[in-house]
Amino acid sequence: QVQLVESGGGLVQAGGSLSLSCAASGRTFSSYAIGWFRQAPGKKREFVAAINRNGGSTYFSDSVKGRFTISRDNAKNAVYLQMNSLNVEDTAVYYCAAGDLTGYYSGSFQLTSRYDYWGQGTQVTVSS
Repeated sequence: QVQLVESGGGLVQAGGSLSLSCAASGRTFSSYAIGWFRQAPGKKREFVAAINRNGGSTYFSDSVKGRFTISRDNAKNAVYLQMNSLNVEDTAVYYCAAGDLTGYYSGSFQLTSRYDYWGQGTQVTVSS
């Protein structure tokens, strides 16, 4: 069992940066891949970024590639999403999620169905 809590959201101007954190409880955190997803009002939840359990592989959606980075510190049970060059289209509630994706192909990291545990989300608002 893993409990996830996101933090770091807020209001930022277009072109600015924010860093989100996902803090996890549970002894088996390092066994899980972590994904970041977002959901804007009236839209489906969409994949943003993911990192495998040892941090050796990362994945990004095309919309954030080159602007966002993801990292993890298993000693601190934490995952971070650094978001740069933000634009108004990045406005959404951001969720982190944990799942055992060992052995799955890279495309699986983008699927919400592969994640078993979800945080409550943190709001990111980008103003023009």
